[in-house]
Amino acid sequence: MTGGRRGALMHARGAAGQRGAILPMVAIVLAVMLGFAGLVIDIGGMYVAKTELQSALDSCSLAAASELNGATDSLARATSAGETAGNANKVRYQSAAAAVVDADVVFSDALNGSYSHSFAPVANARYAQCTHTSGGLVNNFVQMVGGPSTTSVSAVAVATRAHAQSVCPVPIGLRARTSTPPDYGFTAGEWITMLYDPSKSSSSEMGWYNLDGSNSASETKSEVAGTGHCGSRVGDSVGTPGAQVGVDDAWNARFGIYKNKSDPSQAAQRPDFTGYVYTSVNWKNASPQNAYAGSKAVGSDATAENFKAKRAEFASYDDAGTDIKDGDKITGLNMKGGYKDLASPATGGQHQAWGGNRRIVLAPVIISGKIADFACMLMLQPISGPTTTVQLEYIGSASSLSSPCTADGLPGGSAGPLVPTLVR
Repeated sequence: MTGGRRGALMHARGAAGQRGAILPMVAIVLAVMLGFAGLVIDIGGMYVAKTELQSALDSCSLAAASELNGATDSLARATSAGETAGNANKVRYQSAAAAVVDADVVFSDALNGSYSHSFAPVANARYAQCTHTSGGLVNNFVQMVGGPSTTSVSAVAVATRAHAQSVCPVPIGLRARTSTPPDYGFTAGEWITMLYDPSKSSSSEMGWYNLDGSNSASETKSEVAGTGHCGSRVGDSVGTPGAQVGVDDAWNARFGIYKNKSDPSQAAQRPDFTGYVYTSVNWKNASPQNAYAGSKAVGSDATAENFKAKRAEFASYDDAGTDIKDGDKITGLNMKGGYKDLASPATGGQHQAWGGNRRIVLAPVIISGKIADFACMLMLQPISGPTTTVQLEYIGSASSLSSPCTADGLPGGSAGPLVPTLVR
């Protein structure tokens, strides 16, 4: 064999050997690449699971914090609200509930304080924390390279309540008696008379005020029919539209009192959960009268109970009936102007089916033509004629922790209703 042929043969054998060595290397590289790919998939799954769980706990803490009003049952309500809201969210690629339980919802009086499910004293609870661990997440690829077969993710969220930046009050203003917050000279439970045209009396303490700053009668009607004037802030100027004969229908709809066969299911026509009315005829308490949560005095009508009780019964203007004349007998009013239809009462009636929070309203506190703060008021009476006055009850400052007036919106205001906000 010549030297040339020998060299060619040796070269061919070397090339074949190199090809044989490359195959194991490719297999190793592929295995590593698959391992990395599997790791990325498993880690991505954990990230999704963590994000889903965090969303659930954010909802849990916000719902729980909204119930922390200092009442004796507030922790029980907060736990129920938080658990319900948390479990309305899905985890594991939206295939399962978050499985939040009572023990996951805990409370404290400080952001960095000691949290407990049975925090005491209840009245001091200000922060709601929801924490949960979701285990059993399968590692489909990591376990193939010696890692754990399952893993778990945890999340935590803390919320409290803070003043809203802006709110949606109705276009009736409470003229401050004093400049001192939070009550500006008013007493919780007292009845305050609202004149149709406050410009005709310097002694009027309530009246119509357009919250967009205009003097338009149609704007007043629109603000009464809807949810109020959203976007109202402390410092805004208000308008004085004078006598408002066009707001009767929208006002009375909140009591479930209609004419022309109005439809209670329509947004602008929806009533409160109760249309039961309070006047000096059927509610005899001395000042403060406290129709919202008080007890009736001797001489009150046989049907009389406080507003909270009547809401639970879904009572109508006629209490348990639908005859507006019988309602007039209870209240001493005379509903004129074609009002003859009432939302039906009791369980299964229209007050229950279509009712909402329509008579507990936010009202701006007015000082020198500007909004200084917000009050929580109870609408006591319907409007029975174009020049009649009506009364509202001062429940308290809307800034109060226990205020039944609620608001949606972004936190960051200096006064007014409290809204739940995440702080961790």
